[in-house]
Amino acid sequence: MSDPQESPEERPRPQFGEYATPEEQRARIRQPSVTDHLSDGIAPPPPAAPPVLPPPAPVSGAAVRRPRLIDRVATFVLLGYGLVTVLSAIPQFVDFTGFVSTLSQVMGLRSDLPVPASGRAWGIAAAVVLGVGWLATFVLSWAVTRSGRLAFWIPLVAGAVINILASFLVVVPLLSDPAFLTAIQSVGVIAPSSTAT
Repeated sequence: MSDPQESPEERPRPQFGEYATPEEQRARIRQPSVTDHLSDGIAPPPPAAPPVLPPPAPVSGAAVRRPRLIDRVATFVLLGYGLVTVLSAIPQFVDFTGFVSTLSQVMGLRSDLPVPASGRAWGIAAAVVLGVGWLATFVLSWAVTRSGRLAFWIPLVAGAVINILASFLVVVPLLSDPAFLTAIQSVGVIAPSSTAT
């Protein structure tokens, strides 16, 4: 701090302008001088009270995150389509012999192909994956929709992942059966593997 004995000329010059007098400071902030009022024998006016605003109405979490109608409709349409697909695929996977017969006709293979012995267990596993996967997708979609967030993507992603997994479970016993692989190679679906000599 500066020494009270110093004169104003001896004060260090500020970097960004001159020192303002108290009158100049009040003029800048447009505040009446309380000192002037007191010296004139007048009580200073009370400070202006800020305007009183009513408190905001309480908002519930459900009202803040209101579910979007289009998202909700799209989510449940996709879940409905997935349910129809799952209900039609489960009987086919459980009846693995019928599944192999239908697949052989679609691929143009012989209809008398032997069915792998482990095929029924793999088909049941694929059916369980489909059913449990759809149920988990429904529960997750319902919870996300109730919270007000976007949920249409959940049936899309879950449907793709579950179908890939179920297809893998069904194809494993077929591709591990030499008779089925030979039949596929004879039709030209898979190129015959060349043996090194």
